[in-house]
Amino acid sequence: MKQQHLFLVRNFCSSLAVALLATELIKIEPAPAIASETPSVNNAIAMKSEPSKTQSIKATKQAYLQANGSFRHSQASVLLAKQKIGSRESGVGNGQAEEQRSRGAEENDYQLPTTNNYQPTTISQQPTTKPKPAQPPANSQLNDRKAQIPSYLNPNPNPLRFPTKPEDVQVVGAQPITFQQALDLAQRNNTQLREARLNVERSQAQLRQALAAEYPRLDLGAGVTNTGNNIFSEEPEPSFLQQLTGGQTDTNNTRVTGNLSLSYDLFTSGLRPANIRAAEEQLRFNRLDLERTQEELRLNVANDYYELQRADENVRIQRSSVNNAQASLRDAQALEQAGVGTRFAVLQAQVQLAQATQRLTDALSQQRIARRQIATRINLNDSIVVTAADPVAVAGQWNFSLENSIVLAFRNRAELEQQLAQRNISEQQRRAALAELGPRISLAAQYNLNDTFDDDTNFQDGYSLGGNLNLSLFDGGAARARARQEEADIAIAETNFAGQRNQIRFEVEQAFSQLQSNLENIQTTSVALEQSREALRLARLRFQAGVGTQTEVIDAEDDLTQAEGDRVNAILNYNRALAQIQRSISSGQQR
Repeated sequence: MKQQHLFLVRNFCSSLAVALLATELIKIEPAPAIASETPSVNNAIAMKSEPSKTQSIKATKQAYLQANGSFRHSQASVLLAKQKIGSRESGVGNGQAEEQRSRGAEENDYQLPTTNNYQPTTISQQPTTKPKPAQPPANSQLNDRKAQIPSYLNPNPNPLRFPTKPEDVQVVGAQPITFQQALDLAQRNNTQLREARLNVERSQAQLRQALAAEYPRLDLGAGVTNTGNNIFSEEPEPSFLQQLTGGQTDTNNTRVTGNLSLSYDLFTSGLRPANIRAAEEQLRFNRLDLERTQEELRLNVANDYYELQRADENVRIQRSSVNNAQASLRDAQALEQAGVGTRFAVLQAQVQLAQATQRLTDALSQQRIARRQIATRINLNDSIVVTAADPVAVAGQWNFSLENSIVLAFRNRAELEQQLAQRNISEQQRRAALAELGPRISLAAQYNLNDTFDDDTNFQDGYSLGGNLNLSLFDGGAARARARQEEADIAIAETNFAGQRNQIRFEVEQAFSQLQSNLENIQTTSVALEQSREALRLARLRFQAGVGTQTEVIDAEDDLTQAEGDRVNAILNYNRALAQIQRSISSGQQR
């Protein structure tokens, strides 16, 4: 009789576990026809009162069949979702991607949950609108209306400020900012961008200096000269004539001179136009460098902002993990006090809580680092740190094929034009070096004026007109050596152009591949996140019913934490890839 009771209890436990598994699997992938026939948990518990061995076996078999059917239905749903994801991927690869969803739909599909009752949308939803016209897509967060930026976020206007007291660098507050505000602050305050603008201004002054050679040169000079004798020596005896006249000649006199000259280089063998064109190309080079710096800054700010969002979400996930570990510890302690749990399960829960607390501490440290990183990038006030005000969401959709993206990158990237500008600069400098060997003709006109005080004559003046011809007969080969140096620089610029072109293509292909893979990962991790939540609830229910173990709960908590982190990383990696491919084609600058 005792063995029969043990056999019935064992059958009941198996029946309860299978029924719970069937119920929870049906909740994950709802199917009305199957769900209506699935026995509930209460019905499974009610089987305990049935003394008949045949009824217990029958209920166990029925629950197993229902669970197997629900599992197959879940597999079919996942396969259907993968097929639709594959069709979307092929559409993007062929340049026929559909139009971007509305902002509200994106938030419903991709925005991270903030509460535990989050219900994800079905991943098989597809947009039905027509494709957008062919133009570079912009980040949806970049197109938000520019909000007012508080003035206290701006840094000290004195760039030479040097804090010497602890209170000068103490952080007194945190300011939430949006992605667009971060970009605006970076455009206004970033030191590298300011340096690039100053380089443009310097190039403009250099061009003005080169253009000055086209005009004649007018110079004016004046001088006053006082001469005298016998400062320390004795005066000589007066001559016989001086004695007859009864006086002595004054040896001190003051003389005033003036000079007005006009000169113009009539012919320079190409030196003057070469210098002007070289200055123009240098200005173009620096303007392109300013554009490149702006695009790099946009990409770096985007990466820093996404890293800040990732750090914030990691803190939220780790806090949720700590709360789950605390709940598991309370359950283990309650079961131990009731006499149905073990001390080992309590120790496992305590270890799990300690590990979750350590991960939370590390996450808080990474959050502080991410806040300081973006504050440094956009050059904020030393006493202010920023937090992310935008929720984690997909930033946009890419509507170009890989081939079109590569062509756009070749057409728009400033780096390629910079190499061409550098080649032109070297070419003009080569011409300027060779012009040193050619003849140079110049014209000059001069007017002179001089007057000596305390004499019996008036001022004297005169003029001169002339032309000069200069020709370097031999300079030891210096001019031709400089020309050969510039020829080598031309070859270097052409080689760099080819290398830069290959690098740009690689960047586009890398970003495009990451964009597609992360888009698929978003869909996959969304399903995995919901499944891991349900698995954790099921593991706790089994543990509280006495048919599960604490290890199962711990594993389910770890899986939930991993799933939440994977989904956040998938979304932010997609946003990073989108920012990278936009940077690769320089979509921020319209030419």
